[in-house]
Amino acid sequence: MPAEDTRDGAETVRDAISAPDAEGRPRRVTRRFPLFTRDTARPEGGGRAASGGAPAPARQWPLLVVLGTVGLGLLLTAFDAFRVGTLLIGAALLAGAVLRWMLPGVGMLAVRSRFTDISTYGVLGLAIVLLALMAQPHPLLEIPFLSNTLHFTMTK
Repeated sequence: MPAEDTRDGAETVRDAISAPDAEGRPRRVTRRFPLFTRDTARPEGGGRAASGGAPAPARQWPLLVVLGTVGLGLLLTAFDAFRVGTLLIGAALLAGAVLRWMLPGVGMLAVRSRFTDISTYGVLGLAIVLLALMAQPHPLLEIPFLSNTLHFTMTK
């Protein structure tokens, strides 16, 4: 990495991050990515969901809501309420997408960028809900072209 001298004799590193040093002067002056990374950035919205003075569970309440709902859905599925349990799991993922979209800080529910998290939670939640509604026996949702597709692939 090239470095240049400033007026007071200190070096200024030229790579991607423009964070200030201990005295408040910018250390890095370009937007280029560094050759070697030394740390990972926290995702946008990855800060605490509650203030630092709150107890640990309260700071991560969005994640606990989603995980608790998924856990309840798994428990219902284990006790033979398959459709209700899987609907609850899908609804929990959709709720995670809504929380990630609406709240500025969601704690550890933020894993990647906001767009990627919302897309991932939303697509997976919607897929689980749709599959739960189409599950046999007695599906609550029937999509005609899927039945035709299945019969076409099985008869050829």
